[in-house]
Amino acid sequence: LQIRSDKDKEIHIRYSITGVGADQPPMEVFNIDPVSGRMYVTRPMDREERASYHLRAHAVDMNGNKVENPIDLYIYVIDMNDNRPEFINQVYNGSVDEGSKPGTYVMTVTANDADDGTTANGMVRYRIVTQTPQSPSQNMFTINSETGDIVTVAAGLDRMGIQQYIVIVQATDMEGNLNYGLSNTATAIITVTDVNDNPPEFTTSTVSCFAEQPQKGVRASVAITRDFTGAGSRDWGGMGLPNTTCPHSLFSFSQPKGPREKIQHFAAALAAVDYEMNRAFMLTVMVSNQAPLASGIQMSFQSTAGVTISVTDVNEAPYFPTNHKLIRLEEGVPTGTVLTTFSAVDPDRFMQQAVRYSKLSDPANWLNINATNGQITTAAVLDRESDYIKNNVYEATFLAADNGIPPASGTGTLQIYLIDINDNAPELLPKEAQICEKPHLNVINITAADADIDPNVGPFVFELPSVPSAVRKNWTITRLNGDYAQLSLRIMYLEAGVYDVPIIVTDSGNPPLYNTSVIKVKVCPCDENGDCTTIGAVAAAGLGTGAIIAILICIIILLTMVLLFVVWMKRREKERHTKQLLIDPEDDVRDNILKYDEEGGGEEDQDYDLSQLQQPETMDHVLNKTPGVRRVDERPIGAEPQYPIRPVIPHPGDIGDFINEGLRAADNDPTAPPYDSLLVFDYEGSGSTAGSVSSLNSSSSGDQDYDYLNDWGPRFKKLADMYGGGEED
Repeated sequence: LQIRSDKDKEIHIRYSITGVGADQPPMEVFNIDPVSGRMYVTRPMDREERASYHLRAHAVDMNGNKVENPIDLYIYVIDMNDNRPEFINQVYNGSVDEGSKPGTYVMTVTANDADDGTTANGMVRYRIVTQTPQSPSQNMFTINSETGDIVTVAAGLDRMGIQQYIVIVQATDMEGNLNYGLSNTATAIITVTDVNDNPPEFTTSTVSCFAEQPQKGVRASVAITRDFTGAGSRDWGGMGLPNTTCPHSLFSFSQPKGPREKIQHFAAALAAVDYEMNRAFMLTVMVSNQAPLASGIQMSFQSTAGVTISVTDVNEAPYFPTNHKLIRLEEGVPTGTVLTTFSAVDPDRFMQQAVRYSKLSDPANWLNINATNGQITTAAVLDRESDYIKNNVYEATFLAADNGIPPASGTGTLQIYLIDINDNAPELLPKEAQICEKPHLNVINITAADADIDPNVGPFVFELPSVPSAVRKNWTITRLNGDYAQLSLRIMYLEAGVYDVPIIVTDSGNPPLYNTSVIKVKVCPCDENGDCTTIGAVAAAGLGTGAIIAILICIIILLTMVLLFVVWMKRREKERHTKQLLIDPEDDVRDNILKYDEEGGGEEDQDYDLSQLQQPETMDHVLNKTPGVRRVDERPIGAEPQYPIRPVIPHPGDIGDFINEGLRAADNDPTAPPYDSLLVFDYEGSGSTAGSVSSLNSSSSGDQDYDYLNDWGPRFKKLADMYGGGEED
């Protein structure tokens, strides 16, 4: 395409285009040479994406001034067959009744082609490629080539033979031209539906079965000992399901849930059959289709059969004819009173069985039941005010059991409605109160509580007793109504304290009951509002001013005594630590260690070898000594003697023998310390580092004076007595 202005010979012109496909999305689909005005397509175009474009061409001079008015350009994209037909669904499901006539509509399949539908590129045509199965004809169906409607083309559809057909459908464009057109396929599933063209029928005319009688009033299934071969139909689905009926009020038959090939036995349901009433039943069972037969079927639509049901007797549980049983009586009946007879009935009339009774639930343990006849008696006094009573009714449950095989039992509930009697005296309320010591400031409202019910409760009568006389002298009662009264002071002033005020309360029962209750009244001084003051509350507790002061003085005296005792104890402890001994240390003969601080003779007195007095580190010098030479302060080396073993449980007479044996063993044991009373520090002879002491001589003269021992204290008194006066003695 080329655009050109008539003025291009006079001036230089520049061409441009605007619009969708040029300077608007999609951008630069078209391009124009600004000098020659030739237009070009820059990329492949798809008609299915955009079928046409509207552009405007412009012509301006070199200065950008408009030379020509813009012109409109309409560009149409020519369609090409580049799209296959597409089915809406890949699988289509349809149905057709069996026995349908040729031309019966089945279903419609639809395919769409994106190409131009006004041209052959978008014109779709349909055809059937294959049919499976190809029975009874290979062409049971046909399809409208333009609309896609599938219809029957041949007779002979029978669900009993073929239930489903699978048809492959092809859609081709170019008006169905297989050489030039593009194609696609889809699957059509055609189901042959059943019609009611076969009536149901029983395979046998008579059936016998047995059934155990169920519990009374309980619905159960019949226990059929022989299969009840049901009435089947050749038809399938809902049309072929039979409807079984039985003209008897006690029996009903379950309905089958499938075709004849799946369900052949119908079970009967039994309701409350009693062997004692009927031992056998003769039934006529009728079966028919749920839907009427198809038009044109000349056959009976129902079938009948006879059923004999024999009832087998089983042990049934005893039952109470009246359950729950309600009786009414006054509370407080004495123990052993006969209330009623609560007996059960055994439905097994043809079985010789005994029924025994027992308690199953008796919360308060108030009742007894006779085990043989069911007679109910009281085991305790029945009290309507007990916690076991709900809405004036006491409930107990009893058990009745037979001796059948297996045994059976039933329960019954007895309800006792207790009528109230006036057996509870009223109680005064409140139990405590407070009032001002002067009248007319406040009063005490009193009432009463009664555990009984109307008419054995209010109105109540409140009165003060005549004894002691101080009660009526100090107090008075004013009646407000049938349930309330006021207690107030009669005198002008009553000393603060706690007073026990007795009040007689009488109810309205027949005969009436009364009770003398005591209310604790705290009398206290009050402020102008009639409220007890703090001091008044203390005084009302029963303590006067003098008593309070006395208590405080006692507390102070007690604290003072405790403080003095603590001070005395601390002072005594201090004196004990600072006190000196009363006797001289030299005269103290107790076993104390005394330090004398004696000085020696200097370094000359310490010039000796101390190594001779040290314990050797090894035993070599002992082992290497000649026989017969031994230090007796060392533990000898050798076998140790065996000491006697004390028995675990010694006899008292063996204790002395045991001690004597241990003593002899210790005396003969050289290894037992002390090894010897004589301690040898070294030995004389060859090799001894100590000098000989044989040159030392002791003085035997008798002129030694030992009187100075008397000055050495009590420790040397014994020596002074022995040596000090020897010549005189």
